[in-house]
Amino acid sequence: MSPRPLWCRRRSPSAAQGPDLKTLHANTRTAGSQPGRWDAFPPFNGRLYFSGLPRTMNRKVIASWCLYDFANSFYVVLPAVIWQTYYQRVIVGNEQGQGDFWWGRIISVSMLLVALSSPVMGAIADYAGVRKRLLIAYTLTSVGAVCLFTTVQPGMVLWGFAITVISYVAFEGGLVFYNAYLPEIAPRDHQGRVSGWGFATGYVGSLLALLLAYPFVQQQMLGSAYLAIAAAFLLFSLPAFLYLPAEASAKRGVISAGVSGVRESWRTLQEILFEPPLREMRWFLLAYIFFEDGVNTVIYFAAGFASKTLGFTDTQNILLFLVVQISALAGAYLWARPTDRLGPKRVVLLMLVQWSAVVTAAYFVQTQRQFFVVAVLAGTGLGAVQAAARAFMSTLIPKGREADFFGFYSLVGKASAIMGPILFGEVSRATGGNQRLAILSVMALFVLGAVILSRVRAGGPTHLPAREAHA
Repeated sequence: MSPRPLWCRRRSPSAAQGPDLKTLHANTRTAGSQPGRWDAFPPFNGRLYFSGLPRTMNRKVIASWCLYDFANSFYVVLPAVIWQTYYQRVIVGNEQGQGDFWWGRIISVSMLLVALSSPVMGAIADYAGVRKRLLIAYTLTSVGAVCLFTTVQPGMVLWGFAITVISYVAFEGGLVFYNAYLPEIAPRDHQGRVSGWGFATGYVGSLLALLLAYPFVQQQMLGSAYLAIAAAFLLFSLPAFLYLPAEASAKRGVISAGVSGVRESWRTLQEILFEPPLREMRWFLLAYIFFEDGVNTVIYFAAGFASKTLGFTDTQNILLFLVVQISALAGAYLWARPTDRLGPKRVVLLMLVQWSAVVTAAYFVQTQRQFFVVAVLAGTGLGAVQAAARAFMSTLIPKGREADFFGFYSLVGKASAIMGPILFGEVSRATGGNQRLAILSVMALFVLGAVILSRVRAGGPTHLPAREAHA
């Protein structure tokens, strides 16, 4: 009988301490074995079973965390498939491109607000003991804004603009507090697979959201579709509201934390830029801003590329979105365990090679059937690279600073929605609308991201096979 794997053994209380700023630098060269604060949770012996998890991990907490990704994915479908086209064509009118212009403003303003507010709100969550309450508040705000979509009539451009921005900012802002729970609910050597499970359940949520909205859209009952999606978002968020860990005692009041949060955010930025122990995080975030920009650009322009260059109808674009979501689900699930065993750095680099293949294939594709194959390749890369990048970041954060640093992680991700779309648009304009050359140009972002990421010495395997652990 083979020895029991190292990760199945209960660790001593001293081993349950996460890395602090002084020891983080020394730990980045080797495979990490430092878990998060997970021994505090009692075992959950319910029917829900996650293969390979230590008995000391609370499965109810893990399931609730994953279900929040499932819940907020109902919102994702709304701007990507339903609300976007309605706002462009009906609310604004898109004959002269005004709908595209206003929708672009919505995305840019939303991402700018999220980028600016995420670090500040993360600091408040760290020091005021309100992370869970902020997660709930942001979720309810997004749900309420979606319900208000039913009040927007043709010509109400500014009202539609305002509530869409609110829904976007609340949705994206809530992810800061959601992501910050990962190091707390899972040990370091299991964060890759737990992160992957979160993304995987999220993609399942996207698929079910499409199925939920489809009959309403078919009957032109768009208001009912908005309300159904809002209700599902709220319903499946409830387990996270109930079972995610309670906050630690507040170190200061909310107002005081808000004021000091601004100072702390500036201090955190200076730490990332100048502190030697955070060198690995600095290079990782620089790489992330480039390769995530490339991923975002391909996703933002995929439907437009399919419609203009390959003649896809709206129905075919919905089917294309389904294909991407299913393949992304597969990618997040299949790469969850390898992310722990191979290390998030190696997985991200492999996915950047795959994304380079995606844009190259898109340049040469001639038929709609061929583009569906490209969509599968893009989907698997989407699920894997997002989960691996989040797990990578979680291994670089000093203990007790999770929400703060994940705020900056969110900032970088949202700021990365700027360069790529400009690059795509300028290349397309300069070449007379050649979207093939435009999408091929995005490869530069993947190459830059890979080159910079290669300088990061962290990101090695966090889970060793039993035979290696006993060597």
